Amino acid sequence: MRSFSILALLILSTLAGCAPEQPTATLAVTGARIWTGNDAQPWAEAIAIDGERILAVGSDADIAPYVTASTELVDGGALVVPGFIDSHVHFLDGGEALESVQLRDVTSREQFRERFADYVRTIEPGEWILGGTWDHEAWGGELPTRDWIDDLTPDNPVWVFRLDGHMALGNSLALAAAGVDADSPDIPGGEIVRDADGRPTGLLKDNAMNPVYAAVPPAPDARRDRQLRAALEYLAANGVTTVHDMGNFDNLAVFRRAHARDELTVRIYAAVPLAEWQDLVADVARNGRGDEVLTTGALKGFMDGSLGSHTAAMLEPFADAPDDRGMLINPVDDMRSWVTAADAAGLHVAVHAIGDSAIRDLLDIYLDAAEANGQRDRRFRMEHAQHIHPDDLPRFAAQDIIASMQPYHAIDDGRWAERVIGAERASTTYAFRSLLEGGARVAFGSDWYVAPASVIDGIHAAVTRRTLAGAHPEGWVPEQKVTVEQALRAYTVAGAYASYDEENRGRLKAGMLADFVVLDRDLTTIDVDDIRDTRVLRTVVGGRSVFEAGQ
Repeated sequence: MRSFSILALLILSTLAGCAPEQPTATLAVTGARIWTGNDAQPWAEAIAIDGERILAVGSDADIAPYVTASTELVDGGALVVPGFIDSHVHFLDGGEALESVQLRDVTSREQFRERFADYVRTIEPGEWILGGTWDHEAWGGELPTRDWIDDLTPDNPVWVFRLDGHMALGNSLALAAAGVDADSPDIPGGEIVRDADGRPTGLLKDNAMNPVYAAVPPAPDARRDRQLRAALEYLAANGVTTVHDMGNFDNLAVFRRAHARDELTVRIYAAVPLAEWQDLVADVARNGRGDEVLTTGALKGFMDGSLGSHTAAMLEPFADAPDDRGMLINPVDDMRSWVTAADAAGLHVAVHAIGDSAIRDLLDIYLDAAEANGQRDRRFRMEHAQHIHPDDLPRFAAQDIIASMQPYHAIDDGRWAERVIGAERASTTYAFRSLLEGGARVAFGSDWYVAPASVIDGIHAAVTRRTLAGAHPEGWVPEQKVTVEQALRAYTVAGAYASYDEENRGRLKAGMLADFVVLDRDLTTIDVDDIRDTRVLRTVVGGRSVFEAGQ
């Protein structure tokens, strides 16, 4: 018996020596208030991270065994949340806008001219002036013309956009470079705005902008890389750890170049134009779909334009233009063909639709494509989904369509939208709550450069719906407000689902990527008036701090 006991102890000792070592945390947050986004464990006070992934989430006591003298301890601020996912950006356009002439806050024709006069002194003759994001509603609604700026820009072509990106102003040099003049025919799906004499004013809408796009010389690689770095810094400072870029193959080349140098500090789900779906099929065959930092496989298409440019396709005429119902950028038959073929190839389709007519057409196209190709996990997305006819609200849940929406647009457009579509149609504009209560999936984004890539501003907009001009203190269409937690989920959990990555990001859970944000206020307990004053203290991507306030 004594011999047996000694043998048993020897075996146990040997097994103990072979037991795996306790993993240790490279980084930890303790003593914090943490909203995890994980329904099984909504709140926690500590996180342990090993390298790029989360080891454990729980109480301080749960995390203590993982913390050693070499663990980096991070101050949890007032609230820790999963890394924000911005489900709709124009990444490099945003970087370009950061270094271009700034027109977003211009409130008069005189100030518009002043900005150009100041900016042109900082660039070389011949250099194009791009970006801008002007808003004619900010100075009373008068549309700018090339006559406003021609005398200030005799040596520099100008191509600056209305903030929605569906209308742009070119000066005479830009129009000449594009071959746009009084004899130019109108282009289907677009409009050359003309004066009483038939002379182009410099304003072009949607497809009519294409000739000027083609005339703009490609930016050198060094400039695009600089714009990328500016965009990365801006997004990290706003707590954004993942973006869905509605771009093109040129953008993808810039991203790949930076990724090869390990320079991407924001994860990117990169989309290219829907009409180029066959090129994406070939690209995926050559290069695969990427990794956890840069992923491809998505396509972005357009049904119509925007409400502010009167190019959103509406079922009934605009209230302020009774002969105008907007326009489709692409014919329905073309869209149906592209969507069906791309879906059959296993690609992920996202399509811009703003007007109620465009939304209905797209819902029909998605239904037809799903029936044609059979059941699969396709996750069709509708980008913006702004002005939904009440009859079509239930279709989002019924057809499992992701509504990819931008709350900041609601408080921006709310200043003037009722003048354009009337109060009745406005009641289901940016219908966040109706969609959620109907069981639809709603993912939030910014549409940056069109709007700021500030998730904090987006949450405030979704929760209060107070318009930028302050005319709706109780909220514009207040019945469509959502709660702070619903907004947080739309910027995290839903964003991850909208890119097929809900097992890797969007929640703080053991095994998932260590992407999180530290805030200086608890969004879930403060007065909604104070949400906009919340600041990002730290942004962590893959266990690495990519932004720290004050540094």
